[in-house]
Amino acid sequence: MPKANLLNTHTVNYLDLIGNGKSYHVPPYQRDYSWSPEEWEDLWDDIAGLRSDTENRHYLGALVIEGTNDREFMIIDGQQRLATLSLLSLAVIHHLTGLAENHVDPEDNALRAKEIRSRLIGEKDPASLVESSRLYLNETDNAFYQDYLIQCKPPLNPNNLPRSNQLLWQCFQYFSKRIQEFDPSRNDGKEIASLLSETTARQLLFIVITVDDQLNAYTVFETLNARGVELTTTDLLKNYLFSLVRVPSDLEVIQRRWKALIETVGQTHFPEFLRYHLLCQHRKIRSQQLFKLVRQRTNTPEDVFALLDDLEKRSELFAAILDPSHGYWVEMPDAKPYVSELKLFEIRQPLPLLFTAWEKLPKEDFVRVLKLVSVVSFRYTIVSGLNTNLLDPMYHETAKAVAENEVSTPAQIFGHLKPIYVSDEKARQDFALLEVDTRGRKKKLAKYLLARLEEASTGRACDPETDPGTIEHILPENPTETWWQTFAHDKWESEVYRLGNLTLLEASINREIGNEPYPAKCEAYTGSGYSLTQKVPEMAPEQWTPELINDRQKKLAKMAMQVWRSDFA
Repeated sequence: MPKANLLNTHTVNYLDLIGNGKSYHVPPYQRDYSWSPEEWEDLWDDIAGLRSDTENRHYLGALVIEGTNDREFMIIDGQQRLATLSLLSLAVIHHLTGLAENHVDPEDNALRAKEIRSRLIGEKDPASLVESSRLYLNETDNAFYQDYLIQCKPPLNPNNLPRSNQLLWQCFQYFSKRIQEFDPSRNDGKEIASLLSETTARQLLFIVITVDDQLNAYTVFETLNARGVELTTTDLLKNYLFSLVRVPSDLEVIQRRWKALIETVGQTHFPEFLRYHLLCQHRKIRSQQLFKLVRQRTNTPEDVFALLDDLEKRSELFAAILDPSHGYWVEMPDAKPYVSELKLFEIRQPLPLLFTAWEKLPKEDFVRVLKLVSVVSFRYTIVSGLNTNLLDPMYHETAKAVAENEVSTPAQIFGHLKPIYVSDEKARQDFALLEVDTRGRKKKLAKYLLARLEEASTGRACDPETDPGTIEHILPENPTETWWQTFAHDKWESEVYRLGNLTLLEASINREIGNEPYPAKCEAYTGSGYSLTQKVPEMAPEQWTPELINDRQKKLAKMAMQVWRSDFA
């Protein structure tokens, strides 16, 4: 294949794709079979819909392949679809063979099964009489696919199979059942064969994209932006790294270490982990640049092992930052509240700094850095809602300074982060306008804010995770007509989720007062055990108004500047 061509594309039906003696190989270390009944049903419904409309065609998306020669291809993306269509073909063959064995049009049905197998599955080896295959799956799935499914042999103990093998077997059973329902009387082999040889083979279309190599496949992957593209950045990176290691024993080591790494950080979180790892050295990296950057830096087996070494050192910390209950924090209980806060705030940008601070600083200083980035994040993102694009370069520069021993204390780190530490004046002004919609995901944030402010008011611990208090809306979410005397209709929606309108209240009291008029609520608040709630009747003994919400929130904002303050400001 000429290397001058990045790729070529053409549209083919399934018969043209899989016929003419072509074979397709899933790279050994590409991910296992993972389609579920939802995808099987979607495919079956698509085929059934085409059955009554022979002029229609249905696209199954893009298939990205790398040609090793004009008859053998590596599947870069699309293995799930090809494997599933192969299982449908085998289910049809199994059904037709069963008809023949039960003396239902035996000669014709046996011939139909043979012809379909020859066209879509493979041929028998004339010496061993074992079926060959036009599709070869990855190392986890291929043996089961070749030795059982291709031979139409049921496994002896399906429950002991690897999960992906079980899915392959269940998929075969699913299509067998649907074919049985399609031909309930078990006497129409012609219709069943036509469903596969005509509808499936000729009316299902693929856009086939043939690339020079897996590096160019990444460019295709970025460009397609189509739902049919299944390969992830993680899959592609893994295939590239493994392609650099040729020695079988080294491949086994890489496979084992890669599996452990992915289990630690999670398949879906790996690109994010890799990005923040690289941000320790690079000022700005977009997610789409990850593969290209790794490719530039990793060209030999030694590079692969070095990259894995670096990733493994940081993988457990990454997982721990995402999980306040992680074992890392058992011996560092002081860190847990700040880890919980970062998770609640959905903040990831400080990770490069946390990586290097963990590696360079004493653990007590690491905890102080955790607290610092939590406070900085709270003011910058949660309260003031400033541009987060500025954070990656700032945390990169600080992480680099820590890694190179230019700074060695939390106070010096604060000096680097000072440009993104929102001043008291601005943070107080923004906090005084803060709204937190308690109907969705931000309900936990509202509880956290009220609990921390309550804690500051009383000096007693008030853990938002374990405190039994509920969020009370002084102006109710569903106010009765009596509330319109002090809140115009156009004012209600803009006031109900202001933090000044929210307070903590015992669940039993909250249920009792419901949407009662303010005087009834006011009386109930005096019996609450929450300090901030007790103070509401003191500042508003008769009625609750937008002006009073504003006044209360200003007082809370002033208190907040002491709660969420850097130790070094």
